[in-house]
Order: sequence, then C-alpha cells, then structure tokens
Amino acid sequence: MTETVPKLVVRTYAPARGRWLIVILVLLGFFAFYVTYEYGRFDGGYDRLTVSQREAENRVGTERLEKQNRELRVKLAEFESTEVGHGRERAEVAKTIGELQAQVAKQAQELAFYEGIVAQGGNAPEVKIQQLRITASGEPRRFRLRITLVQPVRTDKSVDGILTARIEGEREGGPLSVDLGALTADKRSEIPFSFRYFENIDPEITLPEGFSPERVNVEVRSGKKGVAPVNQTLLWSVE
Repeated sequence: MTETVPKLVVRTYAPARGRWLIVILVLLGFFAFYVTYEYGRFDGGYDRLTVSQREAENRVGTERLEKQNRELRVKLAEFESTEVGHGRERAEVAKTIGELQAQVAKQAQELAFYEGIVAQGGNAPEVKIQQLRITASGEPRRFRLRITLVQPVRTDKSVDGILTARIEGEREGGPLSVDLGALTADKRSEIPFSFRYFENIDPEITLPEGFSPERVNVEVRSGKKGVAPVNQTLLWSVE
C-alpha cells in the first residue's frame, strides 16, 4: 500500500503592508477632497492671491493716511499755538484732517472687508458700498447723496435689497439723528435696488432748519435671508 505524503503550503503573512496601504488610501482621499474644495472656490470667483494683495494695499494705504493725519494734527497744533491770525490756514488744515479721517474710515472698512474674506474662506457679502459722496445742489440746505453699490465677488447673478441712510449731527446744542424718510421729497425711508454689476443711487435731501450735520450713515440690506447688512459712515464733507 502506498502512503500519502501530506503537502506543506507556505504563505506569507504581512500585516504591516496592509496597514500602510490603508494609510496611503486615506491620504489620497484627503488630497482629492482638498483639490476639489480649492477648485470649487476658484470656480466661484474667489482668488486668494488677489484678495491678499488688496488687503495688503489697503493696509499700506491706511497706514499712509494715518501718518498724514498725525502730521496735519501737529501742524494744526502749531498754528493754534502761535495765535497770529492764521484762521484761514487752520480752517484748511481742519478740513483736510476731516477728509483724511473719512478716507481712513473708508480704508479701514475695506481692510476689514478683505480680511473677512480671507478669514471666512471667500464668504463675502453680496453688496459693497464702493463710494459715498456729498454734493451741493445749489439751494440752501439741499444736498445730493451719491452712493455707488457693487458686487465685490465676480458673479453672473443679480442682487437686490434695500438701502437706508441716516444723517447725524446737532440742533440747538443737542444731538439729532434724521432718517432718509424725513429728508426726501417722496418721504421714502428705504430705497430698493437690483443690479448685476453696480448701481448708482443718488437721493436728494433737504436738511432741517438749524441742523448742523456731522456724519452720514448708510446701511445696505440684501434681499437674501441670512446675509448680514453692510454699513458705512462718512464724515459730512460737501464736495
């Protein structure tokens, strides 16, 4: 009788190789998710390099304006200390300081705006107040607010909402704040807007008798739910 010899089978057991394979697959998955995320932000109009560059430009501009403001304050103090009748020069310097303060406030707002974009990963507001100017209409106590609204992020969709404004100042020695409805002929306190790229809104206002304006506060509220309103304050300076 022939005896059957059992066969010996040798198998390699390598648990470390399986663990490395799992690690590599997980890393590849994270990399693919990051690439998809960055592509989505780029396709939505967010450009980190452009935003960072604008942020740096606004920071430099703010520092330059603040330096000029300090220098003009020193000059104003020198004019006041001499007391030799340079009233016109002091008035010019004071006016320039007011204009610089308005520019600093605007630059600071834009800086905070772009810093917010970087911090939030591109979740920018729908509407931005690009420009806010005050011009005289030629009649006493009557002025025109020139407000330019833009979309800060590239998009092919229109935005809509409402705009309100408030003039702050003094009357008979006390503070007074007047909204747009009390200053315009049509008594509208809210102005609707709808645009794709930009829109100019220029309501004409008539100030109350004896009222000394100091600041203009503009608020823009988007028609979309969950979007925070945009505010900007400008020192009263007529062009």
